[in-house]
Amino acid sequence: MIPIKVIATEEGVKSFWKGIQAAYMREASYSGLRIGLYGPIKHFLGVKKDSSFFLKFLSGSLSGSIGSLAGNPFDVMKTRMMASEKKVEPVGKIFRKIVDEFGIKGLYKGLQANIMRACVLNGTKMSTYDQMKYLLYKKKIIKKKGILLETMAAFSAGFFMTCTVAPFDKIRSLLMNQKAGKGIQYNGFLDCLVKTVRSQGPQGLWAGFIPIWARFAPTTTMQLVIFSFMKKWFGISEI
Repeated sequence: MIPIKVIATEEGVKSFWKGIQAAYMREASYSGLRIGLYGPIKHFLGVKKDSSFFLKFLSGSLSGSIGSLAGNPFDVMKTRMMASEKKVEPVGKIFRKIVDEFGIKGLYKGLQANIMRACVLNGTKMSTYDQMKYLLYKKKIIKKKGILLETMAAFSAGFFMTCTVAPFDKIRSLLMNQKAGKGIQYNGFLDCLVKTVRSQGPQGLWAGFIPIWARFAPTTTMQLVIFSFMKKWFGISEI
């Protein structure tokens, strides 16, 4: 609670929504593709309800990596806006500053870590959600399909996502917030990983676990439950 109080005191309550414009664009591209493509990729790979967890994880990883490629520029802008201690500038100005400072490639800073993160995140999210929904219903822990089954499966996915993704979030943020030129501290994903573990220990990779889970739990639950019902409304069949 201390960081929350400090941020609210020093930067104001509005600071908790810094970067929200870029976050909207990131979610529209990244989340739209990683969730929307999961079903078609499962169909392509021949994945069924009782297929192995690995195949479900692979389907989620592939859709996640595609979404990450589309959303990376907005992710860089969002991270820059959130890290700013001054008044947040408009998205367009942040975009121009990044391109002027780094070129177009600046919009793809941290891409390697972001793709790996997306593979792990979406692989964990979609496979756990699918598997938990299947097992909860098959084992008659929840005897009726509907909102309760969807919610429990999605909430479980949010927890396991946090466990697997926290280290990638840490490294991604460090890489994206590097300055150009002599200010570069990390030479890629592995270098950042090694230096972080050396300076903070392995537990440093899971720093901020509770805030990350607090973000993932409600968003994952809402995303997957709403998406499930939207598929029914539009007549999209489940595998």
